[in-house]
Amino acid sequence: MNRFTAYSKYARWSAVLVIAALVAACGGGSAGRDPILGTGGDPSLVPAVTAVAPVNNASGVPVNTKLVTAAFNKAMAPGSLTSTSFRLACPAAAPVTGTSVTYQAVGNVARLVLAAGPNLPPNTVCTATVTAAAMDTAGLAMASDFAWTFTTGNALDTTAPTVSSTAPAPNATGAASNTLVSASFSEAMDPLTITNSNFSLACGSGAAITGTMGYAVSGNMATFAPTSALPNSSTCTATITTGVKDVAGNALASAFLWVFSTGAAADKTPPTVSSTDPANLATGVALNKKIAATFSEAMDPLSITTATMTLKQGVTPVAGTVAYVGTTATFSPTASLTASTVYVATMTSGAKDLAGNALAASYSWIFTTGAAADTTAPMVSSTDPANAAVGVALNKKVAATFSEAMDPLSITTATMTLQQGSTPVPGTVAYVGTTATFSPTASLTASTVYVATITSGAKDLAGNALANYSWIFTAGAAADTTAPTVSSTDPANAAVGVALNKKIAATFSEAMDPLSITTATMTLSKGTTAVAGTVTYVGTTATFNPSADLAASTVYTANITTGAKDLAGNALASGVAPNPWTFTTAAAPIATGPAAVNLDCAAGFAILAGSTVTNTGPSIISGGDLGLSPGTAVIGFPPGSIVGGAIRINDVLANNAKLCLTTAFNDAAGRTVAPITVSGNIGGQTLAPGLYKSTSTLEISSGDLTLAGPANGVWIFQIASTLTTTVGRQVILSGGAQAKNVFWQVGSSATLGTNSVFQGNVLADQSITLTTGATLNGRALTRIGAVTLDSNRVNMPAP
Repeated sequence: MNRFTAYSKYARWSAVLVIAALVAACGGGSAGRDPILGTGGDPSLVPAVTAVAPVNNASGVPVNTKLVTAAFNKAMAPGSLTSTSFRLACPAAAPVTGTSVTYQAVGNVARLVLAAGPNLPPNTVCTATVTAAAMDTAGLAMASDFAWTFTTGNALDTTAPTVSSTAPAPNATGAASNTLVSASFSEAMDPLTITNSNFSLACGSGAAITGTMGYAVSGNMATFAPTSALPNSSTCTATITTGVKDVAGNALASAFLWVFSTGAAADKTPPTVSSTDPANLATGVALNKKIAATFSEAMDPLSITTATMTLKQGVTPVAGTVAYVGTTATFSPTASLTASTVYVATMTSGAKDLAGNALAASYSWIFTTGAAADTTAPMVSSTDPANAAVGVALNKKVAATFSEAMDPLSITTATMTLQQGSTPVPGTVAYVGTTATFSPTASLTASTVYVATITSGAKDLAGNALANYSWIFTAGAAADTTAPTVSSTDPANAAVGVALNKKIAATFSEAMDPLSITTATMTLSKGTTAVAGTVTYVGTTATFNPSADLAASTVYTANITTGAKDLAGNALASGVAPNPWTFTTAAAPIATGPAAVNLDCAAGFAILAGSTVTNTGPSIISGGDLGLSPGTAVIGFPPGSIVGGAIRINDVLANNAKLCLTTAFNDAAGRTVAPITVSGNIGGQTLAPGLYKSTSTLEISSGDLTLAGPANGVWIFQIASTLTTTVGRQVILSGGAQAKNVFWQVGSSATLGTNSVFQGNVLADQSITLTTGATLNGRALTRIGAVTLDSNRVNMPAP
């Protein structure tokens, strides 16, 4: 088993997706509050810096930079942002004097303006600080000072900024009438120049469209929110004038305009997360890694902040900043990650697309760090057109695929260029997955030689720069008007016996526009029910990775829609075999190991105790009830919460469940067929399904324990005394193993260590204690004593 839903199938936190659908805190478009994360609109959430420019640890910053900007996760009180609360020192012991601070409400952006006169000192480390004196409009101050550093170069910035990408894209068709219009720039811009006087939008023959301008520091992106819906089925022209300037005062060299057309309806479809980097359940992740999530469509950059994209180690938030470019959001930790540690990244439902549709549910994924930083430079692994190609179509986009995921903020028209001789070709740049594409504004010239270049300004997610890379090609005589097709699939059409953990792949007849290969265009369904998953595109192959194992003996249909396009903009041919295609999964594997312990009459309880249940902190119990019998004290709810269940004290269900638990406990303790003797520490082992017996204590301490077996495999652990896991240790399920089929019969008490991840049903005679940040994907059931929680997640497996 190698795939997960929400907090990963590895951690079996798939119930969090159900939480999101059931609780207003995580509901799509809800104004509620996530029980752990909160939202930017909650007055109990203190303000925080979410994005900065120059970015943290930037190098080569021009010495004539005149602006330092910081964006916040919520509206700020302008009067609290002054040259005292927002300051700059170059170096740290030399405060820059004569600065002033202004605030822009749209985007929550503060700009520190340097006085006219001397430039910043060259080759110097500068420290910018926003102090805790900065307050939001409710009077709440930042929890602590926020400081970041950047290093100046030794040159002036005299290069005009350019528009790197837009949404809707140039010549796009069918744009939603309720869309925002956005444009990202090749470098940080002065937010004060991103105004209605420097941006205009007109549709059809009507008057100019009115709206509100904003600027997202996180991705150097301007946004225009129309006051009312755009007219349907209309041609629109957006224009950005030379009044917009970068932070060094350089204006656009010339006005930039692009045309797109609207469709006949508003967009009401929620966006989805198409892929992440690191991938769900990734291991050995570099300590200097940025965390990325790619969406199925363009998002509202003002909704991508540290309030909606978070990283946690256990229950502890990781400090960092957020950037958003194209369709990809990145979280940059302020400091290196900790080695050999499990982290959980989350994109909340506060993230919205350009039409205002929120993610239907919060989306989370888990990964484990390695032991070192990534210091390996990325490379260009392939290009389209290939080097020295001839006869290239005149409407071709130019693409480069990298050896690893890149920092989207570094892929711009400043780092990816196309030239005809010494003349730059105007165009826009997009980046998704591991592929960057350059889209010329106009068709290429026939029979002409072009040179494409990716500069060393392009960096991977660890900050390693690419070595300059160029390739050459010659345009042909005509445009490409041939629709691409699906040339092969895996599984093949009508295949049977397909593995339940299969990834679904389609290979195209030619290179595709990676921006068009998403969960919106590549789908998998079981009858009329859509299957959740993520999509990646590499080379000419798209892969759909289901979030959970497929059902046994079931017919599935995979489909690539005509929203998928080649690099010339031609839509995929419709209804051409083998697309769509069907396949049938294999039968359920034969169960191995002992028969499962029957917990049917207690199946509705995630937690069941005899005396008390005591909680500290924002624990979440999901997928089942919390029961007590015969005790009377349930303490700590709230701040703890129960999602998809209720608290039941001495009612019929709780009392019956306790009787069932006693029967199940005795059943597990009484198994005698082919026991395997274990003792002491079983960490670092891999165990197949079976009956395991310890006549004393059992612990998981020297390494993680892996339970490897099929979906029907059953593990029963008979432990005469205590069960203990140490800090951060994990029980890992592989090969299809399921938490619901793992039973820990504990003769006295069980203790799950801080930030550990545990799998299975714990049936303890005396007590169960989950220490700070521990996660249990299973049930905590005690016959006599107490269950104690401290900022935990207990996710009851589905039956």
